[in-house]
Amino acid sequence: MPETLKIHLKNRGSAVRKSVLNLRKRLNDHTNGSRVYRSSLSHSLDGVTLYEKDGVYIHINVNTTTSDKDAHLPGRIYLLQKEEGTFIEWKAEEVMSLDNHSEQDWAMISSVGYQPDRGSDTVSDQKAERKRYNVSFDVLDLKSFKRSAPTHGWAYIIFILKDGTTYPAVHFHNGGSKALLKELEKFIHIRRSPTDNRLFIVQDHDPEALSMSFDELNLFQDSQGDLVTKFIKDPYTTTMGGFSKVTNFLKDVLLQPEVENLRPSKVEEILSEDIPGMEINNQDEPGYELVSKTKLPQRPDVNRGTPLTSQQWSKHMDKEGRIINVDEVKDQIFRGGVDPALRIDVWKFLLGVYEWDSTYSSRTKTRKRKLDDYFRMKLQWTTIRSDQERRFSLFKERKCLIEKDVTRTDRTHKFFEGEGNPNLQVLHDILMTYCMYNFDLGYVQGMSDLLSPILVVMENEVDAFWCFAGYMERVCDNFQMDQEGMKTQLSQIHKLMQYTDPELCNYLESHESGNFYFCFRWILIHFKREFSFADAQRLWEVIWTDRPCKNFHLIICLAILDTEKTTLMENKFGLTEILKHINDMSMAIHLEESLKKAEGIFLQLKNAKHLPDGVKEILGFPTASVSSSPAGSRGSSGTSTPVIPHTPANTPVNVAVNAPVNATLTVGYSKENSARLHLPEFLRDNGQKSNSGNASPDDSSIEILSDNCNSGTSNYYN
Repeated sequence: MPETLKIHLKNRGSAVRKSVLNLRKRLNDHTNGSRVYRSSLSHSLDGVTLYEKDGVYIHINVNTTTSDKDAHLPGRIYLLQKEEGTFIEWKAEEVMSLDNHSEQDWAMISSVGYQPDRGSDTVSDQKAERKRYNVSFDVLDLKSFKRSAPTHGWAYIIFILKDGTTYPAVHFHNGGSKALLKELEKFIHIRRSPTDNRLFIVQDHDPEALSMSFDELNLFQDSQGDLVTKFIKDPYTTTMGGFSKVTNFLKDVLLQPEVENLRPSKVEEILSEDIPGMEINNQDEPGYELVSKTKLPQRPDVNRGTPLTSQQWSKHMDKEGRIINVDEVKDQIFRGGVDPALRIDVWKFLLGVYEWDSTYSSRTKTRKRKLDDYFRMKLQWTTIRSDQERRFSLFKERKCLIEKDVTRTDRTHKFFEGEGNPNLQVLHDILMTYCMYNFDLGYVQGMSDLLSPILVVMENEVDAFWCFAGYMERVCDNFQMDQEGMKTQLSQIHKLMQYTDPELCNYLESHESGNFYFCFRWILIHFKREFSFADAQRLWEVIWTDRPCKNFHLIICLAILDTEKTTLMENKFGLTEILKHINDMSMAIHLEESLKKAEGIFLQLKNAKHLPDGVKEILGFPTASVSSSPAGSRGSSGTSTPVIPHTPANTPVNVAVNAPVNATLTVGYSKENSARLHLPEFLRDNGQKSNSGNASPDDSSIEILSDNCNSGTSNYYN
């Protein structure tokens, strides 16, 4: 195309777009005047509009910086009066508001060779993707909502429904959140949570609920008459037989009615199998319960760091390529992760492809050997003939499962998107070769989730395979057919929470969630579907450092649940609602805040003077008794002497020690080495939002820190 014609077309396109934008602006000004939002009554095809506000965004990934425009979906929020009720709706704006105009205006010059941008082919896909986030619900289905902190910046609201559905936060970039809530108060009664000033509970008022609930509880032989009066006059005699039920009833009726929990049949099947080592109180009338709570030290504030850079990485190598000061390297990775451009090198060390003390020459030999090993194993399955495959049922089954999973693994990521993408074939081949590498385990659903981020970093089939094999060495127990590895870790979360937060633990137990099956997906694939691709990679490399203890991923689970504690308990969520709420949290968890809180919880446990042996074993702490039993199941006896490991490090952490006195401690972490799954359907979800109405601690103790730890001396973690 001649250069003059290109310039002409470019100028013409700019003029057309500018004219259309000016026209739309004049129309908007004429319609809305100078108001930033509209709350007066107006009629539309959807009903009567009570409130409308533009400039309301959904942030797809809460950990993305504001400069990433693709992570912010623009839209409008409405409060609508319809025949079926009052609804709150958020609708995404069109991907390209000018696409219709541009097609008409450019049609006249298409004959001279103009071709639309490549991106225009995906407009319909982008529209469909945005519409997937549309929100619509009846305000009577609203259970609660969360508001942003005053210092957050853009005000946002998170709506939580009675069935546990948690919608992504709607951010009011141009203000208007208070006006919406003011309109909303005309239809529902709202009270602020006494424990979280950001959480607001929607209350229902039913004057007949009190007597009706007494009748339904069947607490009285005589269901006639004024039951409330009987209860007030003689509560002891009247209710002693069902006191625990009355306690729950008073909370539910006088404060807020409980939503009926209907467990799906698949959940019933899961819960029918107890998790070993987990004692859960499922009694119908538990009566009085004596709860012993060990006071933990104050949780310290922990600071995160910056990623390991190429310059810093080079400084940790000697002239022959050996990594020196390995502990310092791991400490920095734990604090801030690895620069994305450096992951292709560092991950090979973290995942055991190369030894930390290997040299340049030894790594060259190792890679050559691994290259030969890989293609020898790949040849084993690529040369299986079709007639052989018919007689090899296990191979055929694994092959079919891999082919099915590969076609739906991270297809929205640029590395895997599009039909006929060659990277999908590489993903397939690596998983098939792993079946030859590990005959016993083979392939289990979920492994493709662990491989895809590694392949994106390595961009090489052989390197990705050996990194994946190293990762599987860490998490292979998650994929065992008997699921014992998963059950053990869920049991360990329960044991840790019994000690760190017995209040929340008792709540979950009393609401049929003490088995912690809602954490299943978190543990199985290490939070892969809870965070964006980049954040999952950052989290993984932090976990791979084995700092600050083994099983740190379990403490991360505790940290996330601690953040959601008020929401779960104030809303009185039951099993179904908890499962749905946890599932809807995908892409809405703040990574850095969760890591800070998780390390703070670890420090509380580390600084505690009396830790049960079961907790110490989970975290890899020295125990008083020596036993060959599995972690988390040993008995305990006696006590041990104080243990203060000596590991060099240079990261300061401000710790508040039992009083207003603060001590600056120098912290370091030393190394702690730490098939088909019948995965429930509600845990197989790929993290996409749904818009449908969508035991006592052991007696033993160990003193980790000396009593004079606030004297300003240096302390090191083991």
